[in-house]
Amino acid sequence: MRTIQCIGILTSGGDAPGMNAAIRAIARSAIYNGWKVKGIYRGYEGLINNDIKELTSESVSNIIQRGGTILKTARSKEFMTPEGRQKAYENMQAQGIDALIVIGGNGSLSGAQVLAAEHDVICIGLPGTIDNDLYGTDSTIGYDTALNTIVECVDKIRDTATSHDRIFFVEVMGRDAGFLAQNSAIASGAEAAIIPEDQTDIDQLEQFISRGFRKSKNSSIVIVSESHKNGVGGAMHYANRVRKEYPEYDVRVTILGHLQRGGTPSAFDRVLASRLGVAAIEALKEEQRNVMIGIHDNKIVYVPFNKAIKMDKPIDKELINVLDELSI
Repeated sequence: MRTIQCIGILTSGGDAPGMNAAIRAIARSAIYNGWKVKGIYRGYEGLINNDIKELTSESVSNIIQRGGTILKTARSKEFMTPEGRQKAYENMQAQGIDALIVIGGNGSLSGAQVLAAEHDVICIGLPGTIDNDLYGTDSTIGYDTALNTIVECVDKIRDTATSHDRIFFVEVMGRDAGFLAQNSAIASGAEAAIIPEDQTDIDQLEQFISRGFRKSKNSSIVIVSESHKNGVGGAMHYANRVRKEYPEYDVRVTILGHLQRGGTPSAFDRVLASRLGVAAIEALKEEQRNVMIGIHDNKIVYVPFNKAIKMDKPIDKELINVLDELSI
């Protein structure tokens, strides 16, 4: 294991509240341990274009409360090619960067894994995604803030749903993971959540309407994951079905979209990001490489990239039962 004197930090993929807290923690912990820190702007694209600047303790001051990422982020098609990764590696060498810490989701950690394999680069990943879909960590940076944003929005939508006796289908992010949809439904008192993990032969829409809405309610909130499987999914799909199959109901759709990504990170996300950032430096001191830093049962864990990226994170089926019982 070569001696580390300088580390690089980048944020990649979709931004998530708490990324700045992680940048701050990594930079200050590295400096505390006597290492130089260089910030790579615009993710892997910045690594290819040599958009790299040294960070100091002062340059990461007053960012813990800010959403987004001061290092900015971008998706890089060039990095997906061997030639692009060669450029990135050469710039790391020229900048004297001995190890790379990547904050991002599944695609970002996949990029780190490939770079590490091709060029023997020391890489550490931090789970930065609102989807909470990375295996091996109980929570990802940004998930808690996004969840609270959704709940705040649904609380306001309910006022209108109740006033007008409407069914509102509220679409939330999550790609192929239903963590945001399921937990925001419980927290906001929604009547149902339609999530990819609960796709069975049972018609979720029919089950929802026959179970509770027809019997006792004139208005209702249904949280729908944005996931589409076999061309089926999303709030518009289910709203159109209700208009066709149950024309007596007044239906509306709200797609929250990128509203969920922004905003001041919650206290939980700030603490989580700070802990994971410090742990990333500790992992490098312990000569770890090609691992994601996660948290399980409130303890720091090291998760190999291949597990974090390739293994599906299961949703707690008990949460589905909780919502079913409370939505009567």
